[in-house]
Amino acid sequence: MTQLSLTDFDSDGCDDGLTELTEAEREAYVAVEQDGVGVREFARETERRPGTVGNLLRRARMRLGEDDADQEVTETW
Repeated sequence: MTQLSLTDFDSDGCDDGLTELTEAEREAYVAVEQDGVGVREFARETERRPGTVGNLLRRARMRLGEDDADQEVTETW
């Protein structure tokens, strides 16, 4: 996985609606939901605990208004 930079997003601020996420939420969401990286793998790569990554994903889903936002985080592992 590569680190995101400002150049990864359009200059007009449009990045598929992810602007409302914090940097940590956006990194976790992009890695797990879009790039298919596993929660535990992403946690290891970013030196976070899997529960922390799960919480970031939950908050990202809630902010994005996704239907599965209230699912158990363990279902995403």
